[in-house]
Amino acid sequence: MRQSRTRIRGRTGRTGRLLAAVSLLPALALLAGCGPKVEAVTDVAPGEGTPVKGGTATMALPPAATPNWIFPIGAPGYLATYNSAIQNLLYPPLYTPEPDKSGRLTMDSPRNVAHKPRYSDGNRTVTITLKRGYRWSDGKPVTADDVRFWFELIRANKNDWGGYSPKLLPDNVERFQVLDDHTFRLRLDRAYNPTWFTANQLDNVKPLPRHAWSRKGESPKKVFARLLSHAKRLSKFDSDPLWKTTAGPWRIERWTASGNVSLVPNKRYGGPDRPHLDRVVLKPFTTAGSEFNVLRAGGLDYGYIPPSVMAQSRHFEETGYRVDPWESWGITYIVPNLNHPATGPLMRQRYLRRALQSLIDQKAISEHVWQGSAEPTLGPVPAALMDGNPLPYDPKKARALLASHGWRHGDGGVLVCAAPGSGDGKCGKGIGKGQRLALELLSQSGSTETSNTMQAIKSSFDRAGVRLDIREQPLNTVLGTTVPCKPKEPVCSQWQLGFFGTQGSWIFPADPSGEQLFATGAPSNMGNWSEPETDRLIKRTEYSDDPSAMRDYARHLAREVPVLWTPNPAYQVSVIRGDLRGVDQNPALTLAPQDWYFVKKSPGDKPGKGDGRKGEGR
Repeated sequence: MRQSRTRIRGRTGRTGRLLAAVSLLPALALLAGCGPKVEAVTDVAPGEGTPVKGGTATMALPPAATPNWIFPIGAPGYLATYNSAIQNLLYPPLYTPEPDKSGRLTMDSPRNVAHKPRYSDGNRTVTITLKRGYRWSDGKPVTADDVRFWFELIRANKNDWGGYSPKLLPDNVERFQVLDDHTFRLRLDRAYNPTWFTANQLDNVKPLPRHAWSRKGESPKKVFARLLSHAKRLSKFDSDPLWKTTAGPWRIERWTASGNVSLVPNKRYGGPDRPHLDRVVLKPFTTAGSEFNVLRAGGLDYGYIPPSVMAQSRHFEETGYRVDPWESWGITYIVPNLNHPATGPLMRQRYLRRALQSLIDQKAISEHVWQGSAEPTLGPVPAALMDGNPLPYDPKKARALLASHGWRHGDGGVLVCAAPGSGDGKCGKGIGKGQRLALELLSQSGSTETSNTMQAIKSSFDRAGVRLDIREQPLNTVLGTTVPCKPKEPVCSQWQLGFFGTQGSWIFPADPSGEQLFATGAPSNMGNWSEPETDRLIKRTEYSDDPSAMRDYARHLAREVPVLWTPNPAYQVSVIRGDLRGVDQNPALTLAPQDWYFVKKSPGDKPGKGDGRKGEGR
């Protein structure tokens, strides 16, 4: 994708990189392994210049992002993408989504730890065989029993696992049977859509080192509690012997409480893509502006340009860098806390959520705040899968909708409820006479674009009589606060609306169903949305491969507005040194620095764009 001097071209076609402009069904059919094989990862991809073995590459983390969770079983409040990206480099899952040569997402990756799953018995049984050659960093082989160890931990501690949704994994596995050292079988509680099960259930499964992490006679609950206690010792991630047994291409060299992470190769790694570099450093920044200053000074090999300074991309291109938007397979939104004791009754009113959605000018914000590096979110699935926008920007309609439900202007122009109670023309259940339409938003700090987005929404709300107060906090604070809660829990009174979407609020697995986001009791259902029809439609996507299942789910949630849709930005507009090669920006936001390498010019080669600084001696 080419970039203009002030904005990214072709923004409306961003998801074409993922689905190659084909329908949903053929694209997702590839997830079950029906598509073309992905070529194996080679040691060094051919390209201009001579590959240099070794060196250190430094990559910038998103603004105000501090990696703070190493345990490869994610916990609520620690589910940031950068945490899982690092975990997967140490403890790889069985299956990894990535685009194939045509740009379609596939689960048939050469990086997979297991061969393609085999479905039988009317899709009620799944048999999986691990690839041979994978070893733990202490030399022990990776076995099917290591996968069973992972399963035992989540089954016994599912309510503490951030990936748990009731009646799904591990509940939907009736029996886990180890057939031999490398093969195991799952007996499911019913038939499932193989595409969905591979993409959204098996992508969670990973082997964990039973021999290094368990103790004789210790129950899964006690093992988990002990591991969890270690996982909360952030300052000891790089010294704790527990985390030194890894199976991925990397191991930890350094991990500071401030979020600086450096990784070095795992010399016993048995996968096809062994690291070329000596070290990868992931560097945190408090703001996008501070990152840009270091990038411009040459202190980063792989960074990003804030949209506010997009015009300066020319400087980087002229000095040998590549500028490439990193598109994501995701959506972005503001979460309303439907269980907040004061504002929950307000946000539980569908008419009110629709009115607020109609006050968000996503198109203008995308163009003017994000400089074209964002596009509107239209519903609960990526925009390419939506068939229209049911609630476009329409402030006149929003004001009329509020007025028709009994809201009148009060002191300071803020709307107050003049018609309490339920029924036509009323404010709604639980909303008292004279209650002001005033809300507080907890939003992540560190991004000028995010701050300006929220100010634009606040201004639009104000003009309609809706007061919006904005409180900014670091991303980890926002993620740790905006968690699913019950009305009487203390945390439920700590936030009314939440935003954590500077790099996108939610990045989907290959199949963008909603069981983790909007199903009743789902782990990432931060706003506590619960509706029988939503649950029914989500279940249909899990059981049926009929393309209408996903379409019906998307249409329904787009109109229900369980969250307020906001512009979905590119994960980042990346700036990459010209002599750093092998970088593949996966729309699932996984990292594969084992494929990165530096090049240098051979004598007689003509200088040209992309030379950058040399990787020698780094």
